[in-house]
Amino acid sequence: MRRASRTDTGAGAANRAAPARRWSAPAVAGVAGGAAALGFGGLYAAGLLLAGQDIASGTKVRGVDIGGLSRAEAGRRLDRELGPAAAAPLGLRIGDRTEQAEPAALGLSLDTAATVDRAARSGSDPVSVIGRLFSSGDPEVRPVVRLDEKTARAAVDGIGKKAGQEVREGTVTFEKGKAKPVPPVTGTALDVDRSLGALREAYPRTAGGGDPLELPVLRTEPRIGQQETDRALRELAEPAVSAPVTLTAEGKRIPISPAVLARHLSLKDDGSGPLAPALDANALLADPAFADPLRQAVPRPAEAKLRLDGSGRVAVAEEGRAGRQITEQALSAAVLPLLTGSGAAARTGEVATEAVQPKLTPDTVQQLGIKEKVSSFTVRFEPAAYRTTNIGRAAELINGSLVLPDETWSFNRTVGERTKENGFVDGLIINNGQYEKASGGGVSAVATTVFNAMFFAGVKPVEYGAHSFYIERYPEGREATVAWGSLDLRFANDSGKALYIQAEATDTSIAITFLGTKKYEEIRATQGPRTNVKQPATRTDSGPKCEPQSPLEGFDVSVDRVFVQGGQEVKRETMKTRYTPRDSITCG
Repeated sequence: MRRASRTDTGAGAANRAAPARRWSAPAVAGVAGGAAALGFGGLYAAGLLLAGQDIASGTKVRGVDIGGLSRAEAGRRLDRELGPAAAAPLGLRIGDRTEQAEPAALGLSLDTAATVDRAARSGSDPVSVIGRLFSSGDPEVRPVVRLDEKTARAAVDGIGKKAGQEVREGTVTFEKGKAKPVPPVTGTALDVDRSLGALREAYPRTAGGGDPLELPVLRTEPRIGQQETDRALRELAEPAVSAPVTLTAEGKRIPISPAVLARHLSLKDDGSGPLAPALDANALLADPAFADPLRQAVPRPAEAKLRLDGSGRVAVAEEGRAGRQITEQALSAAVLPLLTGSGAAARTGEVATEAVQPKLTPDTVQQLGIKEKVSSFTVRFEPAAYRTTNIGRAAELINGSLVLPDETWSFNRTVGERTKENGFVDGLIINNGQYEKASGGGVSAVATTVFNAMFFAGVKPVEYGAHSFYIERYPEGREATVAWGSLDLRFANDSGKALYIQAEATDTSIAITFLGTKKYEEIRATQGPRTNVKQPATRTDSGPKCEPQSPLEGFDVSVDRVFVQGGQEVKRETMKTRYTPRDSITCG
């Protein structure tokens, strides 16, 4: 049997004859790239075919649907839907405060045309087009917001200054003898740079637009917080005014009531630790409620009493004497440790005193330059019991005042508060343009007399004020009144020598004389005419403090103080006064 031989024919032969093909990497990449380009192009074309409009379907701006619209239609819809929101005032929250501001004032405006362009470009972007084939959500396009930075920065700066909050340290104050906590407050300041970005990002406001836009702030926490404030109240302030403090000096007791303590006590933060009590010892020493018993317990030095002899020269009428005093430092050192004590014994302590010599003695009168009468003035008044008492008491407190060169003399500091404890009684005063009764009435006669003595002495006025309406017994434009806590009469001794003040009162007059050394040969007063005259009204008052009042016109007046040296004017000062009309008042 023959075995057949195997033979390849046809295609098999052809294939065997051709050489084997090898594929290079660039060739492979080219083929793959072509396929990818074909696929990307197909997807992009499919996406465009799916969109088929100027603005891609589902496109929204701040929640306003403009998808499928032409550019013109989209612009009109945005104007209609976002225009009112873009023009509406913006509510802004800065810390705990809320402010309103117009967009134009903030430099903000909405550019709808540019917004439509952005939406159209977004819709034709290949990535966005293809992305829509695989996304089920609607594309959101941010509006184009124009911000005038100069206008915006100025507006935000202004809002920040108005709405900002200064940091406040916690502390404790004293009112009417009681301790009162002052809670700390966190300081807030508007962060202007970040606020500009927040405005641009949030404008215009639509959904949820009723809530104020919270602008970023910088916060400063107080060093003295609520915990320290509470501790100081509990451990220091409340015990301090819980009972009187008693000082002993020279074997005598000087009580200080909680009300007096509260007037001169505070809690201080020196920046290095917790709150600590601080005493205004100078004010306490001047407080009549403390100064009067102190004077009885610790006699102050008595200054020499001066007079004018027959030739008009200054002579010593009564020699002074040494005394003792309590210094501010000694007073603080004695009082502060007693404030947290409980019980009378723990709140009683010794205060140190020291010897002190009078400033004015027979030996120092000439050294201080007190040699002649510098000025003198007298005011006369109708006799009345309250005037005699109050004017006499004020004169007693002023008499013998020594004002050294460059020192400032104060009526209120010298006379003290016009209270019954200080020797004053009720009398007529001017309050709100009419007479009424109050303690110390009539003392303005003393103030007016001192003012004129000061005027003609040529020394410098520091603080003064005229009565609200004119009183006939005083010179026009050359009179003064005082009110405890609000209006003082003060002058600075710029004469170069010491001044000694004599005060003498009778039932119908008060005279004030300045002794020292004349700086000017003469001081003259030149009064101008009344101007801007206004007539008074007529009214009836039924209040319990009502006092009948006669009418007098109101007017302006100027007075010149003329300084004369060697017979010639060397200086001139003008003092202007406005008097309101004195209404006619009937009590009924």
